[in-house]
Amino acid sequence: MKVYWTTFRCKVGDGPLAKLERLIVKAGIDQIDFQKKYVAIKIHFGEPGNMSFLRPNWAKVVADKVKELGGFPFLTDSNTLYVGRRGDALKHLDAAAENGFAPSTTGCQNIIGDGVKGTDDIEVPVRNGVYCRTARIGRAVMDADIVISLNHFKGHECAGFGGAIKNIGMGCGSRAGKMAMHSDGKPQVNQSACTGCKQCAKHCNQDAFTFTGKKAKIDHAKCVGCGRCIGICNYHAIDPAFDATFEHMNFKIVEYTQAVLDGRPNFHINIVNQVSPHCDCHGSNDIAIVPDIGMFASFDPVALDKACIDAVNAAAPCVDTIMNEVKQTHKDDAGHLDHFRNIHPTTDWRSQISHAENIGLGTGKYSLVLVK
Repeated sequence: MKVYWTTFRCKVGDGPLAKLERLIVKAGIDQIDFQKKYVAIKIHFGEPGNMSFLRPNWAKVVADKVKELGGFPFLTDSNTLYVGRRGDALKHLDAAAENGFAPSTTGCQNIIGDGVKGTDDIEVPVRNGVYCRTARIGRAVMDADIVISLNHFKGHECAGFGGAIKNIGMGCGSRAGKMAMHSDGKPQVNQSACTGCKQCAKHCNQDAFTFTGKKAKIDHAKCVGCGRCIGICNYHAIDPAFDATFEHMNFKIVEYTQAVLDGRPNFHINIVNQVSPHCDCHGSNDIAIVPDIGMFASFDPVALDKACIDAVNAAAPCVDTIMNEVKQTHKDDAGHLDHFRNIHPTTDWRSQISHAENIGLGTGKYSLVLVK
């Protein structure tokens, strides 16, 4: 599978945004029929306080190209499970605006994929799914005719790395979908935060809630783990179990990506700059572990991610970073130091690539094509 890439080196009069446009054209984005099609551009808007997320300038290049080709683009991300600035659509849109994402800067609208409280989702079949028969995906994402992922490539404390696969799989899952990926169990009530408002019970199709002293309790014999109560609760009193192993979580992320992309045209872009060791979901960020490498694009998200992993691992670490604090023991298939496993030794990014190949999402084998 071909993966197209270009460096950040620019001659006078050129620039990275112009190079991104040349890259996606060379990679064949215009082979997709965009005419009068709705196009979801999956991006991470960044948790406020984090400064390593992709700036809106990158999104504008992609949105403008989609419009030029006759499509109707919108930027999208789904709500988060954890307490932060992106747990419901209102806060999420405020966070996006604070980080510079607006029609005036990107040329298109922002739409939160799973609605106001993260409950607006669709149960989508997972072809060749092993751990998930179905996936709960934000309705706005599934309403799109075409999916483009625009990803900041980085490390991740649970998945090992965050690229196209994670941005699509975890990022397009509704709050219930995110719970299913993170958990093999069922939610719990934080009694100290519960106010006894009973909104959870009103929205539970399984009658799994009871109340003692105005505090909710979940009967796990009745609960099916759909996670809707997590989105409904205004007081963050219902928590997911977060008990899935990292390997199982990676498998589920891959299968959610399969559900999102299956049967629709899709295209993927990784920007490998400010390669932070942790996810952009944090309200802060550490400095990059390697120098900025370049931009990559492909129709295959698996080949794309593998090419970026190899490029990062082949790069010499930056000085005075977290890389100086970890034991350098793991190596990749080419014998380079495996930066991602050295930073996050409790998880192995290979589980994403191998499972993606096993279920037919894509291939880890690729050939690089340099675009100048």
